[in-house]
Order: sequence, then C-alpha cells, then structure tokens
Amino acid sequence: METDERNVRMFWPALRALSHGELTSQQLEWLRTTFRLDADARTEGPGAAQSIAHRSFTDDAGADLVLDLARVGESGWVFTLFRTGQQPSSATIEAHRAAFRDAMDRLGLTLVEITPAATADEVLVPVAEPADQPRSALGAHWALPGELHRVWAHVGLRQDAPREVKEVKLRELMRTPAWAAAPDDLKRQAEAFLAGD
Repeated sequence: METDERNVRMFWPALRALSHGELTSQQLEWLRTTFRLDADARTEGPGAAQSIAHRSFTDDAGADLVLDLARVGESGWVFTLFRTGQQPSSATIEAHRAAFRDAMDRLGLTLVEITPAATADEVLVPVAEPADQPRSALGAHWALPGELHRVWAHVGLRQDAPREVKEVKLRELMRTPAWAAAPDDLKRQAEAFLAGD
C-alpha cells in the first residue's frame, strides 16, 4: 500500500529543550495544563515514540506548529517546538524558550541544553575526560578550516549565533585532539575572538 505523500506532515524542530529530573504525576499534570497540551502522545514525526503529550497550533506569523513533551529514559524531559511548514516568528521561539526555562525552574529540573542556544548555559558541554584516561580519538583527524567564520558550521552553529554561545563552542573545540593540528591563522583568530577583539 502506497502512502499519499500529500497527507504526510514533516516535522522540523524550531526549538528543543532537554532537562533532567524527577517529576510527580501532579507536576506532569501542571505541565499539561500550563502548556495546554492534549493528554495523548504525538503519533508522527521524529521522537514520537517518546512523546507523552502535545498540542498543534498556529503562531502569530501563520506558522503551523506542534508543541511536544517527551520523556527520555527515567528522568529526561524534552520540550520541543516543531514547525510543520514555515519558520515560526522569533517572538514565538523566544516566548517558548522563556516558558520552557520557567517550567524547568518551577519544577526543579536541571537544564541540559537548549537548541538553538541563546546563552552560554544553554550549550551542552561534555564532561572533560580525566587526565589519566586515554584521550578520545574523536576529531583527531578532523581538518579544520583556516578562517574562524567557517568554523561555526562545523560546531553546529549559524553565523548569527550569540557571541557567548560561540565562545562556549569554540572553547569546546579547542579541547579536542583536532585543535593541535588546526591552522595557525585559525588559532590566532580564535584567541583574538576569545579575547574580545
């Protein structure tokens, strides 16, 4: 049986917030009420198997959106604002960012990361490997570009990402084995960027 592609909606995350912590059934009900979520899980799109509640709506710019709450493992919680067509307005994204952060604070959840990040604390920074452990080979043979402006795409950022987010990602890159082989011009540009030049 063939699928009618005209009836298949595509889901693209416009904003995703990952948090960690225990929630009671009352706290989950508070989340559903606060975000006006339907009690049923989302059945389509990426991560639908982990969805526990969702809501479809249209923002002020006419973008069709789906707000989803998903559970990952025993105590991981993912708030995602999906777009199913045009990009939502920046006001919609920032309102949801603030709402996600407020909910995490009220419920005592620990922020892990928000994508796209707007502040340094929204960037996931891996725990450094102990000095007595062998270093990861990840990125050991990664050829970095010679210009800093070309690095942002390599670390998952857009050119217009906030400066503090770029600083965190750049410091993270500088701790990888790939940095030892980075071009000298790139190293100088990185140091100048971090120094505020």
